[in-house]
Amino acid sequence: MAAEFDDGKDAGALRTIGEVGQALGIKPHVLRYWEQQFPMLRPLKRSGGRRYYRADDVALVERIDRLVNGEGYTLKGALAALKAGGDDAAQPSPAPAAEPAATGDAGTARGNAEVVARLKSIRADLSAALSR
Repeated sequence: MAAEFDDGKDAGALRTIGEVGQALGIKPHVLRYWEQQFPMLRPLKRSGGRRYYRADDVALVERIDRLVNGEGYTLKGALAALKAGGDDAAQPSPAPAAEPAATGDAGTARGNAEVVARLKSIRADLSAALSR
């Protein structure tokens, strides 16, 4: 688990939605919403609906957060990327400019990832130009 928990618990211990949210900087209502949007995100639910996140659940939340908030995917695109292979789908190679955009959810995710990769390249070029 990549998230750093300084709560005295073992790394593999179950965490509440509040503990996960605080460690990752994600509000609990967002985590509950993501459970609806990402069927593979299924924390344990105990009596009264209290959620307990396993280490694998936390790792999945981190991947979703990276795709949505870091890479600029839509929720639909992030879901398609996770279903298609997760982290591999989030590291695209830039496509030629003349290539038409793909259709469908997976195509949209790939297209979004390509745009993000191109923008990162432009940002690096601008940063290099400004530092001269």
